[in-house]
Order: sequence, then C-alpha cells, then structure tokens
Amino acid sequence: MALGTNHQTKTTGDKFIPEIWSDEVVATYKKNLVLANLIKKMSFKGKKGDSLHIPKPGRGSANAKAASTQVTLNTDTATEVVVNIDQHWEYSILIEDIVEAQALASMRQFYTDDAGYALARKVDSKLIELARAVQGGDGTAAYTGAYLGSNGTTDYVAASNNEAALTDAAIRRSIQRLDDNDTPMDGRFLIVPPSTRNTLMGIARFTEQAFVGEQGGNNTIRTGEIGNVYGVPVFVSSNADTTSGSGAARIAILGHRDFAVLAEQMAVRSQTQYKQEWLGNLFTADTLFGVKELRDGSAVALAVPA
Repeated sequence: MALGTNHQTKTTGDKFIPEIWSDEVVATYKKNLVLANLIKKMSFKGKKGDSLHIPKPGRGSANAKAASTQVTLNTDTATEVVVNIDQHWEYSILIEDIVEAQALASMRQFYTDDAGYALARKVDSKLIELARAVQGGDGTAAYTGAYLGSNGTTDYVAASNNEAALTDAAIRRSIQRLDDNDTPMDGRFLIVPPSTRNTLMGIARFTEQAFVGEQGGNNTIRTGEIGNVYGVPVFVSSNADTTSGSGAARIAILGHRDFAVLAEQMAVRSQTQYKQEWLGNLFTADTLFGVKELRDGSAVALAVPA
C-alpha cells in the first residue's frame, strides 16, 4: 500500500535523528568495507552526470640512447574507461511511535550498525562481482574467466560444480599471472571467503609465522586482514561473490589496487521523515556509486567452495 502524499515535513522528525545517527552509520559503513579499501577510489561527489570517463594510457618503453642521435619518442593513443554511476542502494525502516517510546536506547545503535553494514556489504559485493570478468571473462553469472582454486589453471565451469578448495599451487600460479602481466608488486591483495580461510587454517605452512606475520607486534586479526602469503596481504570477507544453484561456489580474488575503481557520487547519508499516517518515523540511509574494471590483467578469480 502506498504511503500517499500527505506527508509531514522533514523538520517534524529532526529530533529523532541527531547528527550522531549519521555519524554512526558512516562509521559502521567504513569499518565493514574490505575490497573498497583496497582498490582505486575516485570521488564524484557534487558532480552532475551519470558517468565518469577515466583516461587509460598504455605503458611506454625505455629506449637505448645512441650517441649523436635523437631520442626515441614514445607514442600512445590512450583509451578510456567509462564508469556508469548506476548503483543506488538504500536501507530503510519505519519505527512506530510506540516502539520509540518503549524501546531501549540501544535500538538506535542496532539500526545504525545494521544500515552501515548492509550498505558496506553491497558496495563490496558489487566490486567482487567484477571478478567474473577478469582475465578475459565475459562477466556473466557463469563466472567465465575464473579458474579452479585447486590449481589456478583449469577453467571453472558453473554447470559442472567443479570448484575446488584453494591450494598453495593455485596461489603461486595466480601470482605468476600477475607477474606475467607486469602488475606491480606493491598494492596486491588476496581476498578469500570464510570457507577458504578455514581451508588455509588447516594447512601447516599457512599458519607459520611466515604467513601470519607480525601485525603491530602480535598476530591479531585487523580489518579483515589475516596475514600475508608470499608478500601478498590476505583478507577474509563474507561478501565474496556466490554463484547460484546447488553446490554454489564463491570467488576468491588475487588482485592489484588498479584492477578496479569505485566512483562515489553520493556518500552514505541518513534521513528521517515523520509519517503521520503510520504514526512513526521513516529512517533511510543510502549511497550512490559506480564500479568498473580498469585493468583486466591485474586480477585473477579463483572458484572455491562456498
């Protein structure tokens, strides 16, 4: 049933959401981002338009300089990457007056945390979905472009449910793929779903000091990071993309910060409006953004069990 048009004004509910509500939503949102904190970000805030055009120059080469000759000029016709700002996601809840009157103050903390987490999860999931299209994949739900977690070489076939647990061999093969594509060493990461973290914890070599590493003087888990392998920081995220159907796989991704971009046109905001016809306050948090793959060879997707 539609709410109708006889709305109370926004100022009616101003006291319901003091500034702290927005601060709490944003804080929770930022805390729960994983991949969004690892890839390239571009601000589109305050700009008009529905797309962002990013120049994509090719790499140049160094040339030998012969005596008494002109230098060799690098030439390049740059292409561009177009990021469509087409992702508008919201979290809303209507809190009736009776609930506001009788509920504990902790209710506010729950809903602000939940809103921030839900929006962060959506942003991260949209970024990880880009893994479907890396290494020449077509970006479909069939995950064309992903390799098996068991070896990093065999193509994943969704219909056959041939996903396999991540192994040392697959990690090394995927690192080589980035090396072969001249992907910089700095800025690399490996994001795995919880199921793969469980796998890694059961393999002795991955629980050694060389894998876990020293983080601030002790081996604690921070912001999803669980250590590093072969110099690549490893993060765990429940947002890792999941295929559909029985035996659904998840996608682990070994990548570099330049593999994708997050363009944010509207940061997370919180609003409220009193709805007299419902005798309650409508609380909404939303964000507007776009994601796009930048460098196809700068990430490798691995299909692992869910």
